[in-house]
Amino acid sequence: MDPVVIPILVAALVVVFLVASTVRIVPQARRYNIERFGRYRRTLQPGLNLVVPVADRINTKLDVREQVYSSDPRPVITEDNLVVNIDTVLYYQITDPRAAAYEVADYLQAIDQLTVTTLRNVIGSMDLEETLTSREEINSRLRAVLDDATGKWGIRVNRVEIKAIDPPHTIKEAMEKQMRAERDKRAAILHAEGERQAKILTAEGTKQKDILEAQGTQQAMILRADGEAKAVELVFQAVHRNNADPKILAYKYLETLPHLARSDNNTFWVIPGELTEAVRTVTRAFGDDQSEAGPVRPVPSGKEATAGVDDTSDDIRTPPLEAGSTVSLDAAAAADEAEKQAAAAVSDAKAEAEAARSPQVPRRGRTSGD
Repeated sequence: MDPVVIPILVAALVVVFLVASTVRIVPQARRYNIERFGRYRRTLQPGLNLVVPVADRINTKLDVREQVYSSDPRPVITEDNLVVNIDTVLYYQITDPRAAAYEVADYLQAIDQLTVTTLRNVIGSMDLEETLTSREEINSRLRAVLDDATGKWGIRVNRVEIKAIDPPHTIKEAMEKQMRAERDKRAAILHAEGERQAKILTAEGTKQKDILEAQGTQQAMILRADGEAKAVELVFQAVHRNNADPKILAYKYLETLPHLARSDNNTFWVIPGELTEAVRTVTRAFGDDQSEAGPVRPVPSGKEATAGVDDTSDDIRTPPLEAGSTVSLDAAAAADEAEKQAAAAVSDAKAEAEAARSPQVPRRGRTSGD
């Protein structure tokens, strides 16, 4: 090899080394701290940067993106002397690379120890129940203390969250029993409220039903009474307009009496005082018919009457009628005639009522044969 070529190659290698040592490329979201002869010189920003070879060197490379740090569970004593294990998660970001590298030796360890100390101070002033229900307050107080302390380290604490609060096993069992009892209590209260509401609604429905049934019965009775009153009034007017015979009225009066015994309340019924007058009227009517038919055959008296009756007969209240008895035939004929006249009077009354309701239909008068 030519002796001249070797120095040229050595010089070229030195130039390449110097150029490589001079140029520094920094990635995005990274910061490089440069020291010159052991002293902080500057912080390289992302992109192409030139440094002095041999004199300048990179001390620390830092990531300025927001980072997450999760601590291990740490025992903390509450105000009511209960030990709970609490682990936290921390969100932080490096804002000053120089301070993060030169103000604190290990910023992660420093943040962890500061978090534990602050957490014990905060939890020590709360009891267990307040600790479990005041996470937002604990997070706010932790963030305020950590942000104030880490500001001089070039670190900003964006958020602090309590990941878990783990009380002792016995406390967990007691809390579970308490929650179970509370749920049972709420369930019993809700069940009682439901039954109470159901009974109230049922009572209101029954009350409304009884009221409506009573009102319906009242209206039905009123309408039925109005109908009966109008019917009686129409029959009364028809009877008076047709001038019904008192004998027929007396016979219908007597004919109505047996219907009293057929009613549901047939254990007791009252015979009106006008019965004797009705019987007297019918008797006079039958007497007039008998006088027109002929003399009445005298009824045998004494032994003659007794001789014709069987001594072994138990029914002695109804005397036997002979085959040619004129009295019995005339009475039956008079009764039939009275019934026919009553039926005719009722038919005329109905016709009068229909004529009163329908004025277009001509009124039918009574004939002499009626």
